[in-house]
Amino acid sequence: MNTVLARSYAKNPLKLLATRGIGPVSWVYAATYGGGIVGGDAIALNVHVEHDARAVLTTQASTKVYRSLRPASQHLNAAIEDDALLVVAPDPVVCFEGADFSQVQEFDLAPRASLVLIDWITSGRHATGERWAFRRYSNRIDVRRGGRRCLFDAVMLDADDGSIASRLGAFDICLTVVMMGPLVDDAAASIATATAALGVERSTDMVATAWPLPHGGALMRMAGSSVEQVGSALRRELAFLGPLLGEDPWSRKW
Repeated sequence: MNTVLARSYAKNPLKLLATRGIGPVSWVYAATYGGGIVGGDAIALNVHVEHDARAVLTTQASTKVYRSLRPASQHLNAAIEDDALLVVAPDPVVCFEGADFSQVQEFDLAPRASLVLIDWITSGRHATGERWAFRRYSNRIDVRRGGRRCLFDAVMLDADDGSIASRLGAFDICLTVVMMGPLVDDAAASIATATAALGVERSTDMVATAWPLPHGGALMRMAGSSVEQVGSALRRELAFLGPLLGEDPWSRKW
């Protein structure tokens, strides 16, 4: 079964880069003119994965959110039909000092649709002294299957509520992974079982946890000290994607 990108359209500040030709999976890279998101940007991206198709939505590099007095936002709305798979696997969001960024990710799954969503944020440009120094970051994940909500997950980090750096402690990366649907349910259940058996060690520079979702699939979270560290763990846990996509989606990263 081959997947072809039938239609694609974008306008400033968003640009979409797609792999050429027809193959088992369609790969689309989302990027921005100028290399990042600035105050006032409001990106809206709609994705439709048709029956039996497999698609990957990713990025060429981290999503940088620059400092601004005006907030910026990004909204992803995706519809996935039966027996289709969508993998959303961007590089992490990097909010600069003073940035204000909100993100909404909504997914409408048919009864037999499959989804893998990776969402992560770094502490910012900590190598230059900026560490959890943005003004505000919010992210909402809303997944519905057959019109009924099956997952709602929200994160809010707001400097008005107190120091973000003190709340995150030694961690510089926070990651969430959603896995659900018949193509990934078995692998997700195995990850949840194996992660639960490990427990959490005190004074560690990385923690991971996962638990099964009520209607199949799993939700996984990781927190660590570097993109490379968390990225390597992510790649190990999601190795099951290789056979589904025909290649390792992180073969050129980390």
